[in-house]
Amino acid sequence: MRIALTGSSGKLGTVVARELRANGWDVIGMDISGTRGPGFVQVDLTDYGQVVDAFTAVGDQHDGIDAVVHLGAVPAPGIRTDVATFHNNMNATFNVFWAAVRLGIRRIVYASSETVQGLPFDVPPPYIPVDEEYPARPESVYSLVKTLEEQLARELVRWHPDLSITALRFSNVMVPDDYAEFPSFDADATLRKWNLWGYIDARDGAQAVERALQVAKPGFDRFIIAAADTVMTRRNSDLIAEVFPGVPVTREVGDNETLLSIEHARELLGFEPRHSWRDHV
Repeated sequence: MRIALTGSSGKLGTVVARELRANGWDVIGMDISGTRGPGFVQVDLTDYGQVVDAFTAVGDQHDGIDAVVHLGAVPAPGIRTDVATFHNNMNATFNVFWAAVRLGIRRIVYASSETVQGLPFDVPPPYIPVDEEYPARPESVYSLVKTLEEQLARELVRWHPDLSITALRFSNVMVPDDYAEFPSFDADATLRKWNLWGYIDARDGAQAVERALQVAKPGFDRFIIAAADTVMTRRNSDLIAEVFPGVPVTREVGDNETLLSIEHARELLGFEPRHSWRDHV
């Protein structure tokens, strides 16, 4: 399959492009900036015409796209103003989804966000471990857009029953160079309580993308994508008692097991994290 990968120059996108290509996928990177050459097309995703054109054909780069992996976005709150974040991310995602639908592309995998779970958990989560079963709780404009994108996807697959859209609610994306800082988190449990001490290695993020491309069925589904462990060496029981003492714990969890449940992704996508910060520090 030939994949259009938006956001291919970003932190996660560069790793996804590398890993998919290493596994034999034909990847056309698309971003507002990047290194000129084969396999990359410069595209402003907020311009619908450019998106349609980029998905249709680009010179000798390609003559059509089989599936879309949409990672292109302002990647977090606080980088740009709220209005700029909303206009960029919502327009880009609508353009990508709509262009794919109009061109007959029937497989889309895209980056949603752990933030729709209610991050930064200044209001405690309803229970621990958190999962996809409770309604979205956006607490920022960035997260609000992610919530609206998921609703957009639900409506599009209702209109087009043969369309598959998979939302991957990525945790905080990390690469090995980031891991040297992790041991310092133990000193203050509140430093990383904002996402229940979670993260995702970008290589495992790429694995989740590939699994979704391979096995996702028509329709819409959303998956929390996190590492199998937390960023802490302190035990979960101690962390929860200190920071979230009134929150129900719905099942037994291991000392350092992720509190961002990945059971849904394990069951339906066959996702299984292979990388941990503990292997690098």
